[in-house]
Amino acid sequence: MTDLASFTRQLTDPGVCLIPADETARQLGTGPEQWAAFDRHWDELLPDPYLRSSGTVRLRRYGHMGLRRSGEWRSRPHDAFVQPGNTNPLYIGEERHFAPLTEAFAADPVLARLLSLLAEAAAVLADPPEWTVKIHPFRIVATAGRSGEPTPEGVHRDGVTLVSSLLVDRRNAVGGESAVYHPDGTPLFSTVLEQPGTLLLGDDRSTLHEVSAVWPRATGQPAHRDVLVITLAEP
Repeated sequence: MTDLASFTRQLTDPGVCLIPADETARQLGTGPEQWAAFDRHWDELLPDPYLRSSGTVRLRRYGHMGLRRSGEWRSRPHDAFVQPGNTNPLYIGEERHFAPLTEAFAADPVLARLLSLLAEAAAVLADPPEWTVKIHPFRIVATAGRSGEPTPEGVHRDGVTLVSSLLVDRRNAVGGESAVYHPDGTPLFSTVLEQPGTLLLGDDRSTLHEVSAVWPRATGQPAHRDVLVITLAEP
């Protein structure tokens, strides 16, 4: 198995790393059947009511956990989500209330293995006794007449230590470029997450990020992009 450190050392310089899908699968020990079962949780997401006038169809849920350096985790009471580091003034300090993760999602072994992997990755940035973890499964839907905006808030940071984006599924979609920037806004890294299982990690303290619009490849059919965003913050 490839040493995870060969990827995560890039979190300290330049502040972002990309783990290919096949390597993520090796690290998580997942096969096609487990991944397909994990993917089905995205069919149970609910509409995001906080998109104002953007017109984007975004489905999501939200979970809050504590994660120890050993990879052990515990659920925390469901609460309002606040994104303190957002650089868009419309979102700073705003409380947003989302439906919790389903019991099946929270208990999925793929999620447990992913949390353990992220705890190991984040240890190169900081080593608190327990991380504060926020879990956000997203589905962005696009049609011929309406794009899907994964980050309608624009270029921002989340106000955490580690931010991760795991591509879970992508159907009939073009666009959706993940871009990472230096704090002054100059480009640092960009990629399109194409293959399910691709994992993008960033040091949120030293970078900004956004994702461009998604459009249908075949205009007669809808498109969607399923991503799991997990953030780790020091208490």
